[in-house]
Amino acid sequence: MANLRLIDSTRANRAGNGAGSPEPLPDAEAFDAYSRTVSSVAERLGPSVAHLTVSRRGRRGRRMQGAGSGVAISPDGYMLSAAHVIAGTDERGRAAFPDGREFSFEAVGSDPLSDLAVLRAEAPDLIPAELGDADSLRVGQLVVAIGSPNGFSGSVTAGVVSALGRALPTRSRSASRLIENVIQTDAALNPGNSGGALADGRGRVVGINTAVAGIGLGLAVPINEATRRIISELLGNGRVRRAYIGIVGGSRPLPPRLASEVGREQGIEIVEIVDGSPAQRAGLRPEDLILEVDGVALSDVGDLQRLMVAERIGGSLPTLVHRDGDTHELTLVPEELES
Repeated sequence: MANLRLIDSTRANRAGNGAGSPEPLPDAEAFDAYSRTVSSVAERLGPSVAHLTVSRRGRRGRRMQGAGSGVAISPDGYMLSAAHVIAGTDERGRAAFPDGREFSFEAVGSDPLSDLAVLRAEAPDLIPAELGDADSLRVGQLVVAIGSPNGFSGSVTAGVVSALGRALPTRSRSASRLIENVIQTDAALNPGNSGGALADGRGRVVGINTAVAGIGLGLAVPINEATRRIISELLGNGRVRRAYIGIVGGSRPLPPRLASEVGREQGIEIVEIVDGSPAQRAGLRPEDLILEVDGVALSDVGDLQRLMVAERIGGSLPTLVHRDGDTHELTLVPEELES
């Protein structure tokens, strides 16, 4: 009876002043707003995210089934996914959408160095997702991931942006590159989420999920101006052309006097020169500090990487380097990166 009286007392307190309805919990409105946001994103974006099935070449010629996710970006069948989802396959597969429809697809273009791929499904009327801008994200902002973890299509998880500005190394044959400004999130990601959508609270795709780096640690390639150019090139040409000079380097603080002269604290120190590369032909050496290329001040490898676009291939680029206490101007002529 004591327990019953305690329960009755609690109910009476919640009813309050004879109103007949329980008082809302202090955080109820916040939880309700969170739930409404996640639900609305799922309703808006869910129909645009497909479960992808591919056939991958295994050992001794055996075929193995693989899976991932894709995001429709046009009504006539174009989809975004992660390049590694279709790596090692014949670049064909099946795309299953939440409404039960299933279509065959093939790759239009794939870029392992950004881990992005554009696919084309034989579908007449997909519901395209809206692409957002990851550059406007803030740490702590709500994000929602939709994909097919472990084959469970249409799965929705939510979390926050844990960090921004991460760099993810990628490799394709002998070429390597850093994917810049990768989004880190604690939204639960698992194998199969790759290629799926990471969306903001308005349902706009701000990233394509690419990797699970640990429990509560997922990474997504950002949708921003740089990746939009990559997507455009994949749509138009099926590949991404990049310039190449052939150095391995990293950021290094400039000597105080030099820093005062150029007005910045860092440059790029050359650690290694690839034999026969444009850098070697230009006369660059290990331990040189690169200050500028084509009039653009450089502080880290990302600055140089952003310059190595297709338009630079074959062009003469005046390059300012600091060596043995003196500043020299050399001329770089980039080649096309073979990836």
